[in-house]
Amino acid sequence: MLQFILVDDEKIMRDKERQLLNEVLFSANVEYDILEYSHLTDELKMVINNSNPKVYIMDIDLKSKVSGLDIGKYIRNYDWDSEIIYITSHDKMFEKVFRNIYKVFDFIEKFDSMEERFKNDINQILLRKWDKKKFVYSNNRISFEIYLDDILYLYRDTVERKVAIKTVKGNIFYVNKNINQIIEDLDERFLQVHRSCIVNKDKVNIYNWAKGYFMLDTGEKVNMLSKAYKQ
Repeated sequence: MLQFILVDDEKIMRDKERQLLNEVLFSANVEYDILEYSHLTDELKMVINNSNPKVYIMDIDLKSKVSGLDIGKYIRNYDWDSEIIYITSHDKMFEKVFRNIYKVFDFIEKFDSMEERFKNDINQILLRKWDKKKFVYSNNRISFEIYLDDILYLYRDTVERKVAIKTVKGNIFYVNKNINQIIEDLDERFLQVHRSCIVNKDKVNIYNWAKGYFMLDTGEKVNMLSKAYKQ
């Protein structure tokens, strides 16, 4: 289910956004839910941490100690994949928003073609493939599921003597399989780049085959790149 999260201290604005969403989504073949908040609550924190794909539509000034900008930073601590749209009358905040928050989809001024831009943004977002494929693992001791899109890379851990799965949230899961076995459980977005490493191609910014490393979009540098696997 695709969740739309409206965060604005003005109910009249949330009502308007809900109306526009329903107009766009009426003919869309998508299961969705719309949630509303006037500020950051414990319930909103729980929503941010759930696994559903989300689109956040937020104001900046929420008449609260925690601004929409603060909420955006909080979201990106846990969720790099959901979309964030800011709708605000504070047009001078444009640069600050894009400088401080990773991957903001759009910044819309409330009084400058707001409805047209809003609908266009939602239509563009609906074109995105909301990926729900999972890696599922279970043995006698543990079981877990990880969305494939949440995986950064996998590598052979020589201490644990298992394959380690590194995720976008920084978690590491250990699997009692070898690299050749585990690649069969992945899809075409994954590429073996070393005899001991498989990477999610969608998460890589740079491959430096000459120096033997790749750079992830998180900024992490991984020194497991072999020319023998260069395609």
